Amino acid sequence: MRSIGGIWKSSFFFAVLAAMLVLSVPAFAAPDINRVAFEGNSKVKTDILQEQVRSRAHAAFNPQVADSDVARLMEVYRRSGRAAAKISYRTVELPNGRVDLVFTIVEGDKTGVKEIRFVGNEVYSTRRLVGMMETTEMNFLSFIKTSDVYDPDRIAADLELIRRFYLKNGYADFRVISSDALFDPSVGGYVITIVVHEGPQYRVSAVSVESHLPDVDGAALSDYLRIGPGDVYNGDAVEKTVEALTREIARKGYAFTQARPRGERNPADQTVAIQFLLEEGPRVYIERINIRGNTRTRDYVIRREFDIGEGDAYNRVLIDRAERRLNGLGYFKKVKITNEPGSAPDRVILNVDVEDQPTGNFGISGGYSTNQGFIAEVSVSESNFMGRGQAVRVSVQEGQIARGVTFSFTEPYFLDQRIAAGFDVFARRQDAYSYSIYSSTSVGGTVRFGIPITEELSFSPHYSIYQTTISVPNDSKRPYNDCLIPVPGYTPGFSPFFPTPSLFINCQSNGEASLAIKTSQGTLLTSLIGYQLNYNSIDNFKNPHNGWLATFGQDAAGLGGGAHYLRTTGDIRYFREVPYLDDVVGIARLQGGDLSTFGGYKARIQDNFNLGPSLVRGFAPGGIGPRDSNILTSLTNNRGNSLGGSNYVGGSLEVQFPIWGLPKDLGLRGALFADAGSLWNFRGRTNFANNLPTIPGVTCIGAYTPQAAFGQGNCVVPIANRFALRSSVGASVLWNSPMGPIRFDYAVVTSKVYGDITQAFRFSGGTNF
Repeated sequence: MRSIGGIWKSSFFFAVLAAMLVLSVPAFAAPDINRVAFEGNSKVKTDILQEQVRSRAHAAFNPQVADSDVARLMEVYRRSGRAAAKISYRTVELPNGRVDLVFTIVEGDKTGVKEIRFVGNEVYSTRRLVGMMETTEMNFLSFIKTSDVYDPDRIAADLELIRRFYLKNGYADFRVISSDALFDPSVGGYVITIVVHEGPQYRVSAVSVESHLPDVDGAALSDYLRIGPGDVYNGDAVEKTVEALTREIARKGYAFTQARPRGERNPADQTVAIQFLLEEGPRVYIERINIRGNTRTRDYVIRREFDIGEGDAYNRVLIDRAERRLNGLGYFKKVKITNEPGSAPDRVILNVDVEDQPTGNFGISGGYSTNQGFIAEVSVSESNFMGRGQAVRVSVQEGQIARGVTFSFTEPYFLDQRIAAGFDVFARRQDAYSYSIYSSTSVGGTVRFGIPITEELSFSPHYSIYQTTISVPNDSKRPYNDCLIPVPGYTPGFSPFFPTPSLFINCQSNGEASLAIKTSQGTLLTSLIGYQLNYNSIDNFKNPHNGWLATFGQDAAGLGGGAHYLRTTGDIRYFREVPYLDDVVGIARLQGGDLSTFGGYKARIQDNFNLGPSLVRGFAPGGIGPRDSNILTSLTNNRGNSLGGSNYVGGSLEVQFPIWGLPKDLGLRGALFADAGSLWNFRGRTNFANNLPTIPGVTCIGAYTPQAAFGQGNCVVPIANRFALRSSVGASVLWNSPMGPIRFDYAVVTSKVYGDITQAFRFSGGTNF
């Protein structure tokens, strides 16, 4: 029998021997990757694919990592709208023991969103809800758009838009139950099914502020409420009330206090009582704000969107507000603010994660209107110039009638305050055409500011200085001044073909500018200061359904220069969705203006209001208001000799509606409208005889040129120089096309005044490409 020691020695011997044998056998070593290559990709750039793979050159090849790389690349193609792409990899052995890792990609056809279905919606139609989403369905325009690409992040953002829409319109119980995306090879795209619960629409029965703070009376804060009894419940208004109360309490020294809304629903009568509770929150301070992911945008551009900073009291309401502001800038693909514990229990660290996106734009746009023909524009703009949040734009316009160049610069935070400041420099020229018998050139600039007063109201002062030169063409093609300066060989009486003027063939019958226009020739410097008040409560700037949009402005010219006047204008529009009619919007508009001169200044033609279809559709540009009745009846003279007026007023009613039977994604809508308005009160010079005083309305006498018998008289007698209502009714087709907004208007004039010029059809549109 062997001893224990002998057994141990034998075991040890065999263990050492086994280890030696193992060490003597060379272990399998994974080859190193020489390079990572992609073949077959054309729709997605190699740089983007390279960022997604974990396999790297000079690292050991790992099949498990390569398999996960394939999954990541498939996700990239899925987000790019090519879920049917096929991706595989292979290794190519090299003589040095290394391998090339090659990913082979068959991109396939585009696989976008084929259909979006809503289940459970009764109040708002699927058409309406789908129209609110950034995600669109595939159609014949898919080759020029990317919004039909399936993107889970975009779908999530769309669902949040829909949720906020329902809450804003009183559906406090609304929720998205589920959202499923299924790729269906049979239809060649994704079918997205969204199940929702709408619930009833609530109205507000009562609103109160309950304060649990010493020396703070909740009732005294009622001025900060954005919602009241009888209103339809509005989630946005509740949110704005929370922000307003939180800021006001913070100004009173309660930095840790937050307003918390609480609603008590009464399903029986479908009302909700809202109570805003003011409670002292935990005393937590912001230790640090980390900005991460901004490769281009400067840190201070992000930090200035916060109403709080490092060392301030932590306030979730103000942090959420900063996140909404950052998302609204348009500088980032995504913004996310998270918290992490600080160095002490009462300290918290904010992490602001952003991802920069391109903010520059090179645009070539073209358009056509029945008024000014074709026009093209080339522009370069940058909304986040050098990462500083500044906006810069340069544009050059060239057209059949007008041309010009403009440079604009805007600093959104002037002197580190929430005040926008900027300037514009421009040079423009407009040639004479059928609706304007004179040419004009303007060169100047504007300094402007934008000061927010509330979320909806802003004040915008500005100063402008510009020089305007007016000239009347006078040649054989455009003999608009040959009663004063005859064109040799062309003007009747100075032409071998018409040696003697007559009643029907004279210097006016071939086209002649009014004396009021002729005496406005020359160069005038205008220096003015003004302001504009803007109120905007519309729900969607691109496609408004509800809300107000109003402007009121005044410009005072006389700070130097030759012009001395006060111009006042106002424009107010009200949008309201028609109850019980899906996606039908009613629009009411009221506008008006007044021009008053001072210091003995007589308004020139370019100072007056010259209006047409912008006031009442169905009339030509300059087709409404005072005209020079001295000009002999001819088509050219009647069109081009509008004198303008000092006062105008107009109103419009319009109903816009979808064109039923057509996909909403096409962007086609119809409209019916009724317009009414008037332009009157020409206050310019009317008597141009050297030896006669200015007598408004005097009968034209004498001769202005040597052609005494058939020359132009020495007076301007404005017709239609009093308030007289013009009106029209009509229909429109509006197309929000991928090439830009296009509008067709057809109007029937129902009342007019002698001398007015009508234009039944009007077309305008443009594109960016």
